[in-house]
Amino acid sequence: MRRLFPVPLPSSSSPAGSSDTSDSSEDRTWELEELAEAYAYPEAAAGSGDGTGGPRAWLRANMVSSLDGAAHHDGRSQPLSSATDMRVFGTLRGLADAVVVGAETVRQEGYRPARAREAFAARRAALGQGPAPVIAIVSAGLDLDFTLPLFREPLVPTIVLTGADAPAERVAAAREAGAEVLVAGEGRRVDPALVPRVLAARGLTRLLTEGGPQLLGQFAAAGVLDELCLTLAPLVAGGTATRIVNGPGMPVPERFVLASLLEEGGFLFSRYHRI
Repeated sequence: MRRLFPVPLPSSSSPAGSSDTSDSSEDRTWELEELAEAYAYPEAAAGSGDGTGGPRAWLRANMVSSLDGAAHHDGRSQPLSSATDMRVFGTLRGLADAVVVGAETVRQEGYRPARAREAFAARRAALGQGPAPVIAIVSAGLDLDFTLPLFREPLVPTIVLTGADAPAERVAAAREAGAEVLVAGEGRRVDPALVPRVLAARGLTRLLTEGGPQLLGQFAAAGVLDELCLTLAPLVAGGTATRIVNGPGMPVPERFVLASLLEEGGFLFSRYHRI
């Protein structure tokens, strides 16, 4: 892996006394600690105010796309991925307080509980995080299989975000399975703008969403997507797969700025911040 942006300084330009002798422009395998530093959450995710008196969450998305814009192949994102993409995927999870995902993605991708990883244990402990990120599922109808390990065997309880009038029997089934049910919308609708605020109120401010495209589209349209980590795979998938964002139209396209760009084996790993 090598860094393409920001352009690395020559090693001779390193500050006096610096112990960093590595060259991030060199094509080599990065240690997990280097990836963790490259993808560290900004200070805004440390719990500062959101302007309404509550803590401020930082919502980061991680998606993969083919060269021709496909977000998946045969319904799954894995065929577009690579070993390095999975290392980035694992790093982003290792840094997050909560992984926010739509119910359809849980069903399609066969989601399992997040696991604790020794490589991130010290970093998480220093930040006051739990041993593994919480999986937070956005679901209006709660059409989920509550017998799955995601609910019955998580290291930390799974959260389900739903509307105030969600089906009572499904809410009861979720709680019986050990999930924590949080209301993030009126009626049977989940309000995407409320999701980061509700999770931040639970002390979960470093948020990572892995989609799917419909949920990401809702977050983008609601104006709460702070960061997009996009892997561009050197593949052409064809077919009729959706884009990585598939949701309500936006009156004006929202502008993001490139924060970093890494490359390995033709895969581009970009990170954009909302302006």
